[in-house]
Amino acid sequence: MSVNLFNLTGKIALVTGGTHGLGQAMATGLGNAGATLVINGASSQEKLDKAVAYYKSLGIKTYGYLFDVTNEELVIKNIAHIEKEVGEIDILVNNAGIIKRTPLEDMEVADFEAVIKVDLISPFIMSKHVVKSMIKRKSGKIINICSMMSELGRNTVGAYAAAKGGLKMLTQNMATEWAKHNIQTNGIGPGYFATSQTAPIRVDGHPFNEFIINRTPAARWGNPDDLQGAAIFLSSKASDFVNGQVIYVDGGILATIGKPSNED
Repeated sequence: MSVNLFNLTGKIALVTGGTHGLGQAMATGLGNAGATLVINGASSQEKLDKAVAYYKSLGIKTYGYLFDVTNEELVIKNIAHIEKEVGEIDILVNNAGIIKRTPLEDMEVADFEAVIKVDLISPFIMSKHVVKSMIKRKSGKIINICSMMSELGRNTVGAYAAAKGGLKMLTQNMATEWAKHNIQTNGIGPGYFATSQTAPIRVDGHPFNEFIINRTPAARWGNPDDLQGAAIFLSSKASDFVNGQVIYVDGGILATIGKPSNED
């Protein structure tokens, strides 16, 4: 009898920051593959409710919880609620993140700490408390949303790069400690994607738009839906022997040194 390795029916997937952007795209992919969605938001109940309604309009069973993923007390409380009201979490996607674009010499320590807290410490807090049930059941998938900045630096994003570089190593250490419990911990590193935040710099003639298209072998910005395949793969039986890896969904940027702007 054949088995659909990518079928997530019966699985419960918690996606932090799943109310918009790349998190919403990945969550949609998991839901369309059969998973029951639990999304987290922190900004407002209205935004969370709107996102839940969006998923439900697609026929995806979805629950929403409003809490700050950097607050361990709230994380513990909400995970307990989720396990009681929805069920034990099979898939955790640590997607919530922020970025502050400031040259390092001008950056306030408080701003640097804020980025580290959301982008690096919150995946530790979430995973620490979700994994307890996974260890008991000897089954689980954890996906940390890394970045090309897990590998490369760029001007004005020093705090973000420090956090995402740390998240890559945290991913490897989670795999090291938890693989023996049949828990797979991996990462996804998105490249440059067409989102509402990048819309102002994606117009024809903008220097950064031309830079990204020239720098990317695929010669385009990523579509958020391009992340769905990697998310489904790392959440499914197809990745049962994949551990501690970061899959870069970047159109080939990290594979090349680039090319001169006048080269075809």
